[in-house]
Amino acid sequence: MATTLRFIFLFTFTLILAHFSPTNGIFSEHSNIMLPTNQQNTEKTTHLHFFYHENLEGKNPTVIKIIDPSTPSPNGFGTTFMMDNLLTEKQEITSKPVGRAQGIFGLASLQDRGLVMLINLVFIEGGFAGSTLSLLGRNPVQDTVREMPIVGGTGVFRFARGYAVVKSLYEISTSENFVVEYNVTISHP
Repeated sequence: MATTLRFIFLFTFTLILAHFSPTNGIFSEHSNIMLPTNQQNTEKTTHLHFFYHENLEGKNPTVIKIIDPSTPSPNGFGTTFMMDNLLTEKQEITSKPVGRAQGIFGLASLQDRGLVMLINLVFIEGGFAGSTLSLLGRNPVQDTVREMPIVGGTGVFRFARGYAVVKSLYEISTSENFVVEYNVTISHP
């Protein structure tokens, strides 16, 4: 009974304080941060096309193994990697850089070469400079073409959602530079 009375008292006290609070929401009215309630409800769709370069070997690898299971497992299950890969405008690694793919991925399937990936696409060029997109999902790397979800973003891409269609370019890839083509479609404010 005492617990119930204490709860009722605290609940009533909280409601009274909220009603007679001197700020009464002034912080949000004077903030420079665009809150979702202050933004227009217009959304646009943006299409991005770029190339991802993964370097597993050589003196400057962009992918390193951070977890290697102590016991052998089917398909390398549990093996985990960290990455910081170059994104370019064209398929050649020497073409104009547009950003980096930074994140973590691990072999998460006992049946196939399915990865779970968490990647931040960090853009450094043009109107998207300083903005990011976040991918989180399954990547069945044994498939040449696959789709992964865009689950969020920052900057221009705040509140983004969408998908990336990725294609491994085996015909131009080498052991030192594995190339993947990205076609990204996103909806954002």
